[in-house]
Amino acid sequence: ALVAALLGAALGSVRAEPLLHTLSEVLFCQPDTPSLGLSVAFDSEQLFSFDVPNSQWLPQLPDGPSWPADIEQPHELLHDAALCRELLDLLTRIATGPNPMPEAKGIPVADVFLQQPLQLGYPNTLICMVGNIFPPAITISWQRDGIPVTDGVTHLTYTPTEDLGFMRFSYLAVTPHSGDIYACIVTRERDNISVVAYWVPQDPIPSDVLATAVCGAMTALGILLALLGLGLLLSARRRNMWGQWRQQGHPPRTH
Repeated sequence: ALVAALLGAALGSVRAEPLLHTLSEVLFCQPDTPSLGLSVAFDSEQLFSFDVPNSQWLPQLPDGPSWPADIEQPHELLHDAALCRELLDLLTRIATGPNPMPEAKGIPVADVFLQQPLQLGYPNTLICMVGNIFPPAITISWQRDGIPVTDGVTHLTYTPTEDLGFMRFSYLAVTPHSGDIYACIVTRERDNISVVAYWVPQDPIPSDVLATAVCGAMTALGILLALLGLGLLLSARRRNMWGQWRQQGHPPRTH
């Protein structure tokens, strides 16, 4: 009874433990473009970003809620931005002093995929997801069959990640056709580094065609196994007949 009571108390404490969530606000400044950035994320999902040139908060989703009017207005961010730039100047002098410090850099990793299931000849959206970004200073461009594409392109701001890096998304409105080759090109101009991710539409096999192909393959496999079994049976019978012939000293009679 005591063990059961202790076990019940332990399970009760586990159930009562609340789920932990993280609400983060990340401010960065750097010598590259953009020189200043600010974003608010909930569990690594960006909610808002601050548009520095226009001095306004923007929701991550176009139809998302507006930034609360009584929380951290643009003029209240001036002190934080000034402090960030002062720290940047101090760290720059330290890093470029007599004993220079190595700069942390991440090689961007890009992946391209469709927003909706593929249907050739129908409008869709390609998404280029770029991760492992540090510092947050990259440019993203698109190409179709080697030709730059600018129409239908939407770039999102940098999203902070738990590993102190950033990720970024870019969208391209497309109508895929067979033979198209799309490329998402990620460039970090300071180091002259480019990473390219390709996407080629592949016409999905209709379900009825796939079912017919699977049925045909299974039938062919069944016939092959039947022939193999018949061959093994005849081989075993032949060996048995030759064994009897050796024991009797004359060849077996066949009918």
